[in-house]
Amino acid sequence: MPTFLDQFVDPTDPNRVAAFAAPAPAPVRVLGWTLDPESYASLHERVTRRSHAERIAALKGLQYAGEIADGPPVQATGGQPQGYYVPSDTIVGCELAQQMGIRHEGDLFGGVVPHAYVSTKAISHGLFGSQPAAPPEWDAALAPRIRSSVLDGYTAFSKADARAAGRSLLAAGSVRVKPVRATGGRGQSVALDADALDRQIAEAPNLETDGLVLERNLRKPRTLSIGQVSVGAMRVSYYGLQRLTRNHKGDWVYGGSDLTCVCGDLDVLHGMPLAPSLKLAINQARAYHAAVMETFPGFMASRINYDVAQGRDDAGRWCSGVLEQSWRIGGATGAEIAAMEVFRAEPHRQQVRASCVEVFGEAELPPGARVYFSDIDPAVGRLTKYSFVEPHADPT
Repeated sequence: MPTFLDQFVDPTDPNRVAAFAAPAPAPVRVLGWTLDPESYASLHERVTRRSHAERIAALKGLQYAGEIADGPPVQATGGQPQGYYVPSDTIVGCELAQQMGIRHEGDLFGGVVPHAYVSTKAISHGLFGSQPAAPPEWDAALAPRIRSSVLDGYTAFSKADARAAGRSLLAAGSVRVKPVRATGGRGQSVALDADALDRQIAEAPNLETDGLVLERNLRKPRTLSIGQVSVGAMRVSYYGLQRLTRNHKGDWVYGGSDLTCVCGDLDVLHGMPLAPSLKLAINQARAYHAAVMETFPGFMASRINYDVAQGRDDAGRWCSGVLEQSWRIGGATGAEIAAMEVFRAEPHRQQVRASCVEVFGEAELPPGARVYFSDIDPAVGRLTKYSFVEPHADPT
């Protein structure tokens, strides 16, 4: 009996046709763009971005023209982009994107948001109280639209609001306190009582300007990655699991992702025969993404990744919700590119299982591994980063 994924071997299938259609003739080069020399600028991040940009250029059949730093690159002329951009972070400002000739998601690998807070964890929750502090551009319409897609929680822009919101959550169990700009779980803490909550709020960086997230804490959750990436006319969606590893300080940090990828968008991914909990995670990511697009005019993204946590809270209640979003080149991008390379080279493939790995120290590489960093980073020490693809992933 044919399976759902058998549709991908049909050359007339619209998902397959869309995934392998010829790319548009413009632009003619790929440009890396360092938006902020202080952000995502360690040695391993810079080298990794360059490697990814070179592979993206090869996928598009374009020339990689190097990295542009220290502010916006040469402005677009005649309404045409000077190149296809691979920025280091989400681009903040629709006017800036327009100035660079970025008109739609096909002009960059990443995303564009209208306001700075939209690119952070702050948007995942609403505010607490009748007159909470908030930046002037804050849009309260998003929170009700994504309430069923996230864990219980609040965003606060003042210490008083954070304390009040945190205490309301403590009534049902421990609270996770999350700086909104930290990545890979860094800087997060768990408050078991009001005293611990107050200490953690007092230590939160830039609370009044960036905000602080207070969220229901889950015990031993698993973190799923739900994503969609487009390069040229190729669009690939995936689900996967993140893994943790210990860094040289002994802290648990991001150690890579294992992705199962198919051609098509998140709707195609959701249509696969999957476990109910995984279907729920994909649906929550889809709903979150749709709500962002509806709420923020000018938003666009060719690379989207949603972290979804699933586990039990202190009361034993099973929960599932989007933790945060990423609309920039990210930790799983090595695996995303590896999957697209396989789909491009082997159009008959129905599924690709691709992984990216980060090892603090020397690594024992699997067959066919693509290393994109192996050196001593002054910030984190010896680090090896690579991606690989399993030989066979098609359903039997």
